[in-house]
Amino acid sequence: MQSELNEDHLRRFQQSIEPYFAEYHKEKCYPGLILQQGHRKMLQINVPAEHLLTLLQSKPSTDNDPDSGKNRHEERKHVQVIKEYVLKCAKNNKPWILGTLTANVAPSAITIIELGRGICIVVIKRGSKLDITDGQHRKRAIEELMLSADSHVVSEHDFPITLVLEEKISQCQTDFRDMAQTRPLDKSLLLSFGEFEGKVGITKNIIKDVSMFAGKTELIKKSAPKNSKLIFTINFLAQFVSNSFTNYSSNDLEDCNVEELSSSLTECLNVFFSNCADTEYLSNTPVEQVKIEEIQDFKDRCILIKSVGLQTLGKLLYATYDSENNIFDQDRVVELTKVDWSKNSSMWIGNIDNGTNGTAENKAIAAVKNYLDWN
Repeated sequence: MQSELNEDHLRRFQQSIEPYFAEYHKEKCYPGLILQQGHRKMLQINVPAEHLLTLLQSKPSTDNDPDSGKNRHEERKHVQVIKEYVLKCAKNNKPWILGTLTANVAPSAITIIELGRGICIVVIKRGSKLDITDGQHRKRAIEELMLSADSHVVSEHDFPITLVLEEKISQCQTDFRDMAQTRPLDKSLLLSFGEFEGKVGITKNIIKDVSMFAGKTELIKKSAPKNSKLIFTINFLAQFVSNSFTNYSSNDLEDCNVEELSSSLTECLNVFFSNCADTEYLSNTPVEQVKIEEIQDFKDRCILIKSVGLQTLGKLLYATYDSENNIFDQDRVVELTKVDWSKNSSMWIGNIDNGTNGTAENKAIAAVKNYLDWN
């Protein structure tokens, strides 16, 4: 009975609003929600991709005059990144999301038909434009996709717009500035919440499965806090993963078999850390049993706490890696445990003890290979 009653209500509601859409069929007409924020009236509407081509416009400033427009110049690289993100997800049949666009419009350019309870119909008069306050790069990316051979990727999708009823350009510029002050996400946060693929997926696996990293890795911030049991950061480990498999810290390891590579590297690292004199205790002792003072002692004396030390280890592991069979040479991994990884070792003095560039790493790698007679 309840279901029939709801269906009856729904039918009557649809019948009540249909005349408005019929009346304004020559204008753009959308269901909307009314909200109040910051002493102003705002609307929330959802717009089909094809409507963005003619409905939204950006007004970037020109030359060296920021007051000549409502937002900054478009950055082509930013637009391209957004397009590549959408296309990559679509190609792999994965979900994707673009944030809500924000635009402003003069109240006189639209008609609001209030239906009660904050529900409304928004009619945008013919020839009227919505000026973007936030989201100009997303808008441009959608437009370019719509006009390309890949239009099918976005053509059936809708995009939400928060519409601010504002016509003063000075206030629109203020809104743009205020919205642009959002703090950029730390790279560590992007990694922690990144897709479980490529080096991100492998990094997440080794943090969980390698005893030296489990419970000792900062996953949110860009550096491990003092007086804690956190030693490594997910940023450093992601670069380390790339170095271990490719010798390049920036390689994303796209299209790799995450589970197979994770398993191989996990086995390798558990052998290394559990046999290396500098890491044996922390690797073989449950983190809850380790004292903070012991963690601090490790930080003070071991070169592996530094990114350059960890990346050096990764590149040395790469020298033991057989990519065809996805295995690390266990004998050579064990040989690496015989190296003195303390900061005051002569192996590092004059190279990575105070340097972080590629030259320093190469000098350190050469020193280890010479010590182990790998040349």
